[in-house]
Amino acid sequence: MNAKDFLNQKKVYVSVTVVSDKEMKDLNKKYLGRDYPTDVLSFEIGELQDDGAFYLGDIVVNKEQAQRQASSYDNDVEKEIAELVEHGMLHLLGVHHEEEK
Repeated sequence: MNAKDFLNQKKVYVSVTVVSDKEMKDLNKKYLGRDYPTDVLSFEIGELQDDGAFYLGDIVVNKEQAQRQASSYDNDVEKEIAELVEHGMLHLLGVHHEEEK
């Protein structure tokens, strides 16, 4: 199954985890080969669970990066984190950056 399969499900779950710079750097390096922290990562799971729920994936947000960049987007930290979760959700749904193929 893939992310698009969630449309046919009654229950859809996404996990959201908030981490530090170090944790995000470790994840970014391990999964994308990038040796620096980023603001948000998404990991598509796309699995039907035993209880019938669809597990869309994981969103990981870097709290420290959100704190650093919030003011440049005229956000407080809470709004910045919310926007990063939204950004991660769009990735799980198949929406990617223009420069990505």
